[in-house]
Amino acid sequence: MSNITVENFDDGVTLLTIDRPQKRNAICSKTAIDLQNAFAEFDASSQRVAVLTGRGDVAFTAGADVNDVPELWRCIPTAGVATEKPVIGAVGGWCVGGGVVLAAMCDLLVVADNAKFSYPEAKLGLTHGMIATLAGRVPHKIAMEIILLGTTLEAQRAYDVGFVNRVVPTGQQVQAALEMARELAVMAPLVLKTLKRFVVDTVLPISPSEQFARAKRQLEVVANSEDFQEGLKAYQEKRPPVFEGK
Repeated sequence: MSNITVENFDDGVTLLTIDRPQKRNAICSKTAIDLQNAFAEFDASSQRVAVLTGRGDVAFTAGADVNDVPELWRCIPTAGVATEKPVIGAVGGWCVGGGVVLAAMCDLLVVADNAKFSYPEAKLGLTHGMIATLAGRVPHKIAMEIILLGTTLEAQRAYDVGFVNRVVPTGQQVQAALEMARELAVMAPLVLKTLKRFVVDTVLPISPSEQFARAKRQLEVVANSEDFQEGLKAYQEKRPPVFEGK
């Protein structure tokens, strides 16, 4: 059973929901892979815009599940998830640790007025470094306050420093994000993809952790390819391989 629910609407919008409310939507190994796969299916489909949220209003996500630490990079847009289609985050309640990275990597962000962003890794003694991307998305000193001091960023301040686009009453964040997505869904897809690619690939800074994740994702495509299996089989059968680029 997947930890992600997917709803595809006829207007071209897809709603992806982290569905572990009993764990405050913490991301375990399976959740990270489920979300990565859900994004891949969205990207390959005719759907035009994705909205990402967490089940309920208590927490968008509590971050990495400490009882089953995931390869979190897998489900981070632009890192383990390659899509040039717009991704909108809808955050209600707590957004902790890797969840802050997940929210930061969305193209647009709608939050409930009870949203709280917290990155406590400096207090826990572990980081995978991708949070460094925050310094390219909000003013440097604000980013360092969140990253180093672990200061909680509440909804209104997140809006004031430019981290989120809209703050709405608690419980309305998903609907507001879907409305924004529907505005985008009727716009020219090639224009949206081109502009997103220009911003992600040439304007926003890429941290070492994000570079690693991108390389890892691309190498896994080769390692899991039919061509690789054909190459091994041909070697074992002592014949020339027939590659098809798949």
